[in-house]
Amino acid sequence: MAHCLYQLSPLGGTLAVRRQLRLYLAYGLGDAGTGLAATVLGFYLFPFFTEVAGLSAGLAGAMLMVIKLWDALSDPLIGWLSDRTHTAWGARLPWIAGAAVPLGICFAAMWWVPHGTPGQRLGYYSVTALLLMTAYTAMNLPFAALTSELSSSASVRTHLNAARFTGSLTAGLLGLMMAFFLVPQGAVGYARLGMLGGALIAGSGLVCAFGLNPFARNALKPAAHLETVWVQLRRIAANGRFRMVLGLYLLLWCGLQLMQNVSLVFLRVVLHLGDNWAYAMPLVFQISAVPGLWLWGRVAQQRGRIPALRRGLALWGVALVLALVLPPFPGDGGVWQGVFLALLALTITLLGLGGSTAFLIPWSLLPDAIDADPDHPAGFYTAWMVLVQKLGIGLGILVVGFVLEWSGYVANQGVSQPDGAVVMIRLCISVVPGTLIALGLVVMRRWPRRSTQQT
Repeated sequence: MAHCLYQLSPLGGTLAVRRQLRLYLAYGLGDAGTGLAATVLGFYLFPFFTEVAGLSAGLAGAMLMVIKLWDALSDPLIGWLSDRTHTAWGARLPWIAGAAVPLGICFAAMWWVPHGTPGQRLGYYSVTALLLMTAYTAMNLPFAALTSELSSSASVRTHLNAARFTGSLTAGLLGLMMAFFLVPQGAVGYARLGMLGGALIAGSGLVCAFGLNPFARNALKPAAHLETVWVQLRRIAANGRFRMVLGLYLLLWCGLQLMQNVSLVFLRVVLHLGDNWAYAMPLVFQISAVPGLWLWGRVAQQRGRIPALRRGLALWGVALVLALVLPPFPGDGGVWQGVFLALLALTITLLGLGGSTAFLIPWSLLPDAIDADPDHPAGFYTAWMVLVQKLGIGLGILVVGFVLEWSGYVANQGVSQPDGAVVMIRLCISVVPGTLIALGLVVMRRWPRRSTQQT
Protein backbone atom coordinates (compact mmCIF):
# COMPACT_ATOMS: atom_id res chain seq x y z
CA MET A 1 0.00 0.00 0.00
CA ALA A 2 1.39 3.39 -1.01
CA HIS A 3 2.10 5.99 1.65
CA CYS A 4 -0.04 9.11 1.71
CA LEU A 5 1.97 12.17 0.65
CA TYR A 6 -0.06 14.94 2.23
CA GLN A 7 0.13 15.08 6.03
CA LEU A 8 -0.02 18.87 6.27
CA SER A 9 -2.48 21.22 7.86
CA PRO A 10 -4.51 23.36 5.49
CA LEU A 11 -2.69 26.50 6.65
CA GLY A 12 0.86 25.36 6.15
CA GLY A 13 3.27 22.44 6.06
CA THR A 14 5.66 20.81 3.70
CA LEU A 15 3.84 21.85 0.52
CA ALA A 16 4.09 25.38 -0.82
CA VAL A 17 0.99 27.49 -0.35
CA ARG A 18 0.57 27.78 -4.09
CA ARG A 19 0.61 24.00 -4.44
CA GLN A 20 -2.00 23.66 -1.71
CA LEU A 21 -4.23 26.20 -3.40
CA ARG A 22 -3.92 24.28 -6.66
CA LEU A 23 -4.94 21.09 -4.88
CA TYR A 24 -8.01 22.70 -3.30
CA LEU A 25 -8.99 24.50 -6.51
CA ALA A 26 -8.67 21.37 -8.65
CA TYR A 27 -10.56 19.28 -6.11
CA GLY A 28 -13.30 21.90 -5.86
CA LEU A 29 -13.76 21.83 -9.64
CA GLY A 30 -14.26 18.06 -9.53
CA ASP A 31 -17.66 18.43 -7.90
CA ALA A 32 -18.65 21.56 -9.82
CA GLY A 33 -20.13 19.73 -12.80
CA THR A 34 -21.96 17.12 -10.77
CA GLY A 35 -23.05 19.80 -8.31
CA LEU A 36 -24.56 21.86 -11.11
CA ALA A 37 -26.32 18.78 -12.46
CA ALA A 38 -27.63 17.64 -9.07
CA THR A 39 -28.88 21.11 -8.09
CA VAL A 40 -30.69 21.91 -11.32
CA LEU A 41 -32.15 18.41 -11.54
CA GLY A 42 -33.21 18.53 -7.90
CA PHE A 43 -35.02 21.87 -8.13
CA TYR A 44 -36.38 21.80 -11.66
CA LEU A 45 -36.71 18.23 -13.01
CA PHE A 46 -39.91 17.37 -11.16
CA PRO A 47 -41.67 20.63 -12.18
CA PHE A 48 -40.33 20.13 -15.72
CA PHE A 49 -41.87 16.67 -15.91
CA THR A 50 -45.26 17.70 -14.53
CA GLU A 51 -45.63 21.18 -16.06
CA VAL A 52 -43.77 20.96 -19.40
CA ALA A 53 -43.30 17.31 -20.37
CA GLY A 54 -46.88 16.33 -19.52
CA LEU A 55 -46.22 13.55 -16.97
CA SER A 56 -48.38 13.06 -13.88
CA ALA A 57 -46.81 13.66 -10.46
CA GLY A 58 -47.13 10.01 -9.43
CA LEU A 59 -45.77 8.69 -12.71
CA ALA A 60 -42.82 11.08 -12.66
CA GLY A 61 -41.96 10.20 -9.05
CA ALA A 62 -42.23 6.46 -9.67
CA MET A 63 -40.09 6.63 -12.81
CA LEU A 64 -37.33 8.55 -11.06
CA MET A 65 -37.39 6.16 -8.11
CA VAL A 66 -36.94 3.17 -10.46
CA ILE A 67 -34.02 4.95 -12.13
CA LYS A 68 -32.47 5.60 -8.72
CA LEU A 69 -32.76 1.92 -7.82
CA TRP A 70 -30.92 0.96 -11.01
CA ASP A 71 -28.42 3.71 -10.36
CA ALA A 72 -27.86 2.34 -6.86
CA LEU A 73 -26.90 -1.03 -8.31
CA SER A 74 -24.18 0.60 -10.41
CA ASP A 75 -22.50 2.30 -7.43
CA PRO A 76 -20.84 -0.78 -5.88
CA LEU A 77 -19.85 -2.03 -9.34
CA ILE A 78 -18.14 1.22 -10.31
CA GLY A 79 -16.55 1.50 -6.86
CA TRP A 80 -15.25 -2.06 -7.18
CA LEU A 81 -13.89 -1.39 -10.69
CA SER A 82 -12.36 1.92 -9.61
CA ASP A 83 -10.42 0.23 -6.77
CA ARG A 84 -8.99 -2.19 -9.36
CA THR A 85 -8.07 0.38 -12.01
CA HIS A 86 -4.31 0.68 -12.56
CA THR A 87 -3.07 3.38 -14.95
CA ALA A 88 -0.30 5.96 -15.13
CA TRP A 89 -2.92 8.47 -13.90
CA GLY A 90 -3.79 6.32 -10.90
CA ALA A 91 -7.09 4.62 -10.13
CA ARG A 92 -9.54 7.54 -10.11
CA LEU A 93 -8.65 10.16 -12.74
CA PRO A 94 -9.39 8.03 -15.85
CA TRP A 95 -12.96 7.66 -14.60
CA ILE A 96 -13.35 11.40 -14.01
CA ALA A 97 -11.97 12.34 -17.43
CA GLY A 98 -13.79 9.56 -19.28
CA ALA A 99 -17.24 10.31 -17.85
CA ALA A 100 -17.20 14.12 -18.09
CA VAL A 101 -18.32 14.49 -21.72
CA PRO A 102 -21.00 11.72 -21.63
CA LEU A 103 -22.45 13.30 -18.50
CA GLY A 104 -22.67 16.70 -20.19
CA ILE A 105 -24.41 15.22 -23.25
CA CYS A 106 -26.95 13.28 -21.18
CA PHE A 107 -27.70 16.33 -19.04
CA ALA A 108 -28.49 18.33 -22.17
CA ALA A 109 -30.73 15.55 -23.53
CA MET A 110 -32.71 15.38 -20.28
CA TRP A 111 -34.35 18.77 -20.87
CA TRP A 112 -35.64 18.15 -24.38
CA VAL A 113 -39.36 17.46 -24.88
CA PRO A 114 -39.76 14.84 -27.64
CA HIS A 115 -42.90 14.47 -29.73
CA GLY A 116 -45.22 11.59 -28.94
CA THR A 117 -47.59 10.34 -26.28
CA PRO A 118 -46.90 10.68 -22.55
CA GLY A 119 -45.98 7.00 -22.52
CA GLN A 120 -43.40 7.48 -25.28
CA ARG A 121 -41.94 10.50 -23.50
CA LEU A 122 -41.79 8.47 -20.30
CA GLY A 123 -39.72 5.84 -22.13
CA TYR A 124 -37.37 8.50 -23.53
CA TYR A 125 -36.82 10.12 -20.13
CA SER A 126 -36.33 6.74 -18.44
CA VAL A 127 -33.51 5.74 -20.82
CA THR A 128 -31.93 9.20 -20.75
CA ALA A 129 -32.03 9.35 -16.95
CA LEU A 130 -30.48 5.89 -16.70
CA LEU A 131 -27.57 6.92 -18.95
CA LEU A 132 -27.21 10.26 -17.17
CA MET A 133 -27.00 8.78 -13.69
CA THR A 134 -24.59 6.05 -14.81
CA ALA A 135 -22.25 8.72 -16.19
CA TYR A 136 -22.78 10.76 -13.01
CA THR A 137 -21.68 7.82 -10.87
CA ALA A 138 -18.69 7.03 -13.08
CA MET A 139 -17.45 10.60 -12.62
CA ASN A 140 -18.49 11.46 -9.09
CA LEU A 141 -17.77 8.27 -7.19
CA PRO A 142 -14.05 7.87 -8.04
CA PHE A 143 -13.65 11.61 -7.45
CA ALA A 144 -15.18 11.38 -3.97
CA ALA A 145 -12.93 8.44 -3.10
CA LEU A 146 -9.89 10.70 -3.48
CA THR A 147 -10.70 12.54 -0.22
CA SER A 148 -9.34 9.73 1.94
CA GLU A 149 -6.40 9.11 -0.42
CA LEU A 150 -4.99 12.62 -0.85
CA SER A 151 -4.32 12.99 2.89
CA SER A 152 -4.57 11.07 6.16
CA SER A 153 -5.10 14.28 8.17
CA ALA A 154 -8.66 14.81 9.44
CA SER A 155 -8.19 18.58 9.15
CA VAL A 156 -7.00 18.42 5.55
CA ARG A 157 -9.78 16.00 4.65
CA THR A 158 -12.38 18.34 6.14
CA HIS A 159 -10.98 21.26 4.14
CA LEU A 160 -10.83 19.16 0.98
CA ASN A 161 -14.52 18.43 1.45
CA ALA A 162 -15.17 22.11 2.12
CA ALA A 163 -13.42 22.93 -1.17
CA ARG A 164 -15.34 20.17 -2.91
CA PHE A 165 -18.75 21.34 -1.79
CA THR A 166 -17.82 24.99 -2.31
CA GLY A 167 -17.31 24.08 -5.95
CA SER A 168 -20.50 22.05 -5.95
CA LEU A 169 -22.68 24.74 -4.38
CA THR A 170 -21.12 27.57 -6.40
CA ALA A 171 -21.74 25.68 -9.62
CA GLY A 172 -25.23 24.87 -8.37
CA LEU A 173 -25.77 28.59 -7.79
CA LEU A 174 -24.66 29.27 -11.36
CA GLY A 175 -27.10 26.62 -12.57
CA LEU A 176 -29.95 28.20 -10.61
CA MET A 177 -29.10 31.63 -12.02
CA MET A 178 -29.23 30.20 -15.53
CA ALA A 179 -32.54 28.54 -14.71
CA PHE A 180 -33.89 31.80 -13.29
CA PHE A 181 -33.51 33.47 -16.69
CA LEU A 182 -34.20 30.49 -18.97
CA VAL A 183 -37.01 28.51 -17.30
CA PRO A 184 -39.65 31.24 -17.81
CA GLN A 185 -39.14 30.70 -21.57
CA GLY A 186 -40.83 27.30 -21.27
CA ALA A 187 -39.67 24.26 -23.23
CA VAL A 188 -37.19 26.30 -25.28
CA GLY A 189 -35.65 27.74 -22.12
CA TYR A 190 -35.30 24.30 -20.56
CA ALA A 191 -33.54 23.05 -23.71
CA ARG A 192 -31.11 25.99 -23.60
CA LEU A 193 -30.50 25.34 -19.91
CA GLY A 194 -29.58 21.73 -20.76
CA MET A 195 -27.13 22.65 -23.51
CA LEU A 196 -25.37 25.37 -21.52
CA GLY A 197 -25.23 23.28 -18.35
CA GLY A 198 -23.97 20.25 -20.27
CA ALA A 199 -21.04 22.22 -21.67
CA LEU A 200 -20.06 23.48 -18.20
CA ILE A 201 -20.33 19.97 -16.74
CA ALA A 202 -18.05 18.43 -19.36
CA GLY A 203 -15.48 21.24 -19.16
CA SER A 204 -15.17 21.31 -15.37
CA GLY A 205 -14.64 17.53 -15.22
CA LEU A 206 -11.82 17.60 -17.75
CA VAL A 207 -10.10 20.55 -16.02
CA CYS A 208 -10.37 18.75 -12.66
CA ALA A 209 -8.73 15.59 -13.99
CA PHE A 210 -5.84 17.60 -15.45
CA GLY A 211 -5.38 19.68 -12.28
CA LEU A 212 -5.39 16.71 -9.89
CA ASN A 213 -2.96 14.63 -11.96
CA PRO A 214 0.26 15.52 -10.05
CA PHE A 215 -1.46 14.91 -6.69
CA ALA A 216 -3.34 11.72 -7.53
CA ARG A 217 -0.17 10.03 -8.84
CA ASN A 218 1.28 10.06 -5.32
CA ALA A 219 -1.89 9.56 -3.31
CA LEU A 220 -2.72 6.60 -1.11
CA LYS A 221 -3.91 3.63 -3.19
CA PRO A 222 -5.94 0.49 -2.43
CA ALA A 223 -4.05 -2.72 -1.74
CA ALA A 224 -2.71 -4.41 -4.86
CA HIS A 225 -4.61 -7.62 -4.11
CA LEU A 226 -8.02 -6.79 -2.69
CA GLU A 227 -10.35 -9.25 -1.00
CA THR A 228 -13.39 -10.60 -2.84
CA VAL A 229 -16.57 -8.56 -2.98
CA TRP A 230 -18.30 -10.75 -0.38
CA VAL A 231 -15.41 -10.42 2.07
CA GLN A 232 -15.43 -6.67 1.60
CA LEU A 233 -19.18 -6.53 2.11
CA ARG A 234 -18.91 -8.44 5.39
CA ARG A 235 -16.13 -6.14 6.51
CA ILE A 236 -18.19 -3.06 5.65
CA ALA A 237 -21.23 -4.46 7.46
CA ALA A 238 -19.12 -5.05 10.58
CA ASN A 239 -17.71 -1.51 10.54
CA GLY A 240 -19.64 0.29 13.27
CA ARG A 241 -18.41 3.75 12.38
CA PHE A 242 -19.37 3.27 8.78
CA ARG A 243 -22.88 2.20 9.77
CA MET A 244 -23.31 5.38 11.79
CA VAL A 245 -22.01 7.63 9.01
CA LEU A 246 -24.22 5.83 6.50
CA GLY A 247 -27.32 6.24 8.67
CA LEU A 248 -26.58 9.92 9.28
CA TYR A 249 -26.06 10.58 5.59
CA LEU A 250 -29.26 8.83 4.54
CA LEU A 251 -31.39 10.72 7.05
CA LEU A 252 -29.92 14.13 6.30
CA TRP A 253 -30.09 13.67 2.54
CA CYS A 254 -33.67 12.39 2.65
CA GLY A 255 -34.63 15.52 4.59
CA LEU A 256 -32.69 17.87 2.33
CA GLN A 257 -33.95 16.26 -0.88
CA LEU A 258 -37.54 16.25 0.30
CA MET A 259 -37.33 19.98 0.94
CA GLN A 260 -35.56 20.64 -2.35
CA ASN A 261 -38.13 18.74 -4.41
CA VAL A 262 -41.10 20.50 -2.89
CA SER A 263 -39.54 23.96 -2.42
CA LEU A 264 -40.80 25.62 -5.61
CA VAL A 265 -44.26 24.14 -5.08
CA PHE A 266 -44.23 25.42 -1.49
CA LEU A 267 -43.21 28.92 -2.52
CA ARG A 268 -45.79 29.21 -5.29
CA VAL A 269 -48.75 27.20 -3.95
CA VAL A 270 -48.53 27.72 -0.16
CA LEU A 271 -46.86 31.13 0.12
CA HIS A 272 -48.37 32.47 -3.15
CA LEU A 273 -45.11 33.94 -4.39
CA GLY A 274 -44.89 34.95 -8.03
CA ASP A 275 -42.55 33.03 -10.30
CA ASN A 276 -39.78 35.65 -10.18
CA TRP A 277 -39.63 35.63 -6.37
CA ALA A 278 -39.98 31.85 -6.21
CA TYR A 279 -37.17 31.19 -8.68
CA ALA A 280 -34.91 33.63 -6.82
CA MET A 281 -35.22 31.95 -3.40
CA PRO A 282 -33.13 28.83 -4.20
CA LEU A 283 -30.29 31.24 -4.98
CA VAL A 284 -30.41 32.42 -1.37
CA PHE A 285 -29.98 28.83 -0.19
CA GLN A 286 -26.94 28.27 -2.41
CA ILE A 287 -25.31 31.56 -1.43
CA SER A 288 -25.71 30.92 2.31
CA ALA A 289 -24.61 27.27 2.12
CA VAL A 290 -21.13 28.13 0.77
CA PRO A 291 -19.97 30.14 3.84
CA GLY A 292 -21.71 27.50 5.95
CA LEU A 293 -19.23 24.90 4.68
CA TRP A 294 -16.24 26.91 5.87
CA LEU A 295 -17.98 27.96 9.10
CA TRP A 296 -18.59 24.36 10.12
CA GLY A 297 -15.15 23.37 8.84
CA ARG A 298 -13.69 25.93 11.24
CA VAL A 299 -15.91 24.74 14.11
CA ALA A 300 -14.92 21.14 13.36
CA GLN A 301 -11.24 22.06 13.48
CA GLN A 302 -11.61 23.85 16.82
CA ARG A 303 -14.25 21.79 18.63
CA GLY A 304 -14.71 18.59 16.63
CA ARG A 305 -16.93 17.39 13.82
CA ILE A 306 -19.81 16.10 15.95
CA PRO A 307 -20.20 19.42 17.85
CA ALA A 308 -20.16 21.16 14.45
CA LEU A 309 -22.91 18.80 13.30
CA ARG A 310 -25.06 19.56 16.34
CA ARG A 311 -24.76 23.31 15.88
CA GLY A 312 -25.54 23.12 12.19
CA LEU A 313 -28.60 20.92 12.67
CA ALA A 314 -29.86 23.29 15.37
CA LEU A 315 -29.86 26.15 12.83
CA TRP A 316 -31.57 23.86 10.33
CA GLY A 317 -34.26 23.11 12.92
CA VAL A 318 -34.90 26.81 13.55
CA ALA A 319 -35.38 27.28 9.79
CA LEU A 320 -37.90 24.43 9.69
CA VAL A 321 -39.96 25.97 12.50
CA LEU A 322 -40.07 29.27 10.61
CA ALA A 323 -41.14 27.45 7.43
CA LEU A 324 -43.97 25.81 9.36
CA VAL A 325 -45.44 29.11 10.56
CA LEU A 326 -44.76 31.45 7.61
CA PRO A 327 -48.02 33.06 6.42
CA PRO A 328 -48.87 33.52 2.72
CA PHE A 329 -47.24 36.38 0.84
CA PRO A 330 -49.10 39.70 1.41
CA GLY A 331 -49.52 41.06 -2.08
CA ASP A 332 -50.56 44.60 -1.12
CA GLY A 333 -47.09 46.05 -1.66
CA GLY A 334 -47.03 47.63 1.81
CA VAL A 335 -44.63 47.34 4.72
CA TRP A 336 -45.79 43.81 5.53
CA GLN A 337 -44.59 42.65 2.15
CA GLY A 338 -41.07 43.79 2.99
CA VAL A 339 -41.27 42.16 6.43
CA PHE A 340 -42.46 38.92 4.88
CA LEU A 341 -39.65 38.83 2.30
CA ALA A 342 -37.05 39.57 4.99
CA LEU A 343 -38.41 36.74 7.16
CA LEU A 344 -38.46 34.36 4.20
CA ALA A 345 -34.88 35.29 3.28
CA LEU A 346 -33.82 34.71 6.91
CA THR A 347 -35.51 31.30 6.89
CA ILE A 348 -33.74 30.20 3.72
CA THR A 349 -30.40 31.65 4.90
CA LEU A 350 -30.60 29.63 8.13
CA LEU A 351 -31.57 26.60 6.06
CA GLY A 352 -28.50 27.06 3.86
CA LEU A 353 -26.15 27.57 6.80
CA GLY A 354 -27.54 24.59 8.72
CA GLY A 355 -28.14 22.35 5.71
CA SER A 356 -24.51 22.66 4.63
CA THR A 357 -23.65 20.19 7.41
CA ALA A 358 -25.44 17.51 5.35
CA PHE A 359 -22.76 18.00 2.69
CA LEU A 360 -19.68 18.47 4.85
CA ILE A 361 -19.84 16.41 8.04
CA PRO A 362 -20.76 12.90 6.78
CA TRP A 363 -18.08 13.04 4.08
CA SER A 364 -15.45 14.30 6.54
CA LEU A 365 -16.30 11.36 8.85
CA LEU A 366 -16.18 8.71 6.11
CA PRO A 367 -12.35 8.48 5.93
CA ASP A 368 -12.31 7.45 9.60
CA ALA A 369 -14.23 4.32 8.66
CA ILE A 370 -12.09 3.67 5.58
CA ASP A 371 -8.89 3.94 7.64
CA ALA A 372 -10.11 1.09 9.83
CA ASP A 373 -10.06 -1.25 6.81
CA PRO A 374 -6.56 -2.65 6.16
CA ASP A 375 -7.16 -2.88 2.39
CA HIS A 376 -8.33 0.74 2.22
CA PRO A 377 -10.88 0.15 -0.60
CA ALA A 378 -11.97 3.80 -0.71
CA GLY A 379 -13.89 3.31 -3.94
CA PHE A 380 -16.05 0.56 -2.47
CA TYR A 381 -16.81 2.49 0.72
CA THR A 382 -17.53 5.64 -1.26
CA ALA A 383 -19.87 3.63 -3.49
CA TRP A 384 -22.08 2.85 -0.52
CA MET A 385 -22.11 6.49 0.54
CA VAL A 386 -23.12 7.58 -2.95
CA LEU A 387 -25.67 4.77 -3.11
CA VAL A 388 -27.27 6.01 0.11
CA GLN A 389 -27.30 9.57 -1.23
CA LYS A 390 -29.11 8.46 -4.36
CA LEU A 391 -31.56 6.38 -2.37
CA GLY A 392 -32.27 9.48 -0.31
CA ILE A 393 -32.89 11.47 -3.48
CA GLY A 394 -35.05 8.72 -4.95
CA LEU A 395 -37.08 8.28 -1.76
CA GLY A 396 -37.57 12.03 -1.54
CA ILE A 397 -38.89 12.20 -5.12
CA LEU A 398 -41.10 9.13 -4.63
CA VAL A 399 -42.58 10.46 -1.39
CA VAL A 400 -43.23 13.89 -2.87
CA GLY A 401 -44.89 12.45 -5.97
CA PHE A 402 -47.24 10.00 -4.29
CA VAL A 403 -48.00 12.08 -1.19
CA LEU A 404 -48.94 15.10 -3.29
CA GLU A 405 -51.06 13.00 -5.62
CA TRP A 406 -52.76 11.37 -2.60
CA SER A 407 -53.49 14.78 -1.09
CA GLY A 408 -55.25 15.91 -4.26
CA TYR A 409 -52.46 18.01 -5.79
CA VAL A 410 -53.20 18.97 -9.41
CA ALA A 411 -50.08 18.77 -11.62
CA ASN A 412 -50.68 21.96 -13.58
CA GLN A 413 -49.06 25.31 -12.93
CA GLY A 414 -51.46 28.07 -11.95
CA VAL A 415 -54.29 25.74 -10.87
CA SER A 416 -55.83 26.38 -7.43
CA GLN A 417 -54.87 23.52 -5.11
CA PRO A 418 -57.16 21.85 -2.52
CA ASP A 419 -56.62 22.54 1.19
CA GLY A 420 -55.34 19.01 1.80
CA ALA A 421 -52.54 19.48 -0.75
CA VAL A 422 -51.55 22.83 0.78
CA VAL A 423 -51.28 21.29 4.28
CA MET A 424 -49.30 18.33 2.98
CA ILE A 425 -46.83 20.58 1.15
CA ARG A 426 -46.22 22.57 4.33
CA LEU A 427 -45.60 19.37 6.32
CA CYS A 428 -43.14 18.14 3.66
CA ILE A 429 -41.14 21.36 3.96
CA SER A 430 -40.99 21.43 7.76
CA VAL A 431 -42.17 18.62 10.06
CA VAL A 432 -41.02 15.62 8.01
CA PRO A 433 -37.41 16.82 7.41
CA GLY A 434 -37.26 18.01 11.03
CA THR A 435 -38.03 14.48 12.20
CA LEU A 436 -35.32 13.06 9.91
CA ILE A 437 -32.55 15.37 11.15
CA ALA A 438 -33.51 14.67 14.76
CA LEU A 439 -33.09 10.95 14.03
CA GLY A 440 -29.68 11.78 12.53
CA LEU A 441 -28.54 13.14 15.88
CA VAL A 442 -29.82 9.98 17.57
CA VAL A 443 -27.78 7.82 15.18
CA MET A 444 -24.58 9.70 16.04
CA ARG A 445 -25.05 9.70 19.81
CA ARG A 446 -22.47 6.88 20.26
CA TRP A 447 -19.77 8.33 18.04
CA PRO A 448 -16.50 8.24 20.04
CA ARG A 449 -15.65 11.55 21.64
CA ARG A 450 -11.96 11.13 20.87
CA SER A 451 -10.04 8.98 18.43
CA THR A 452 -6.72 8.99 16.65
CA GLN A 453 -8.25 11.70 14.47
CA GLN A 454 -10.26 14.73 15.33
CA THR A 455 -13.90 13.97 16.30
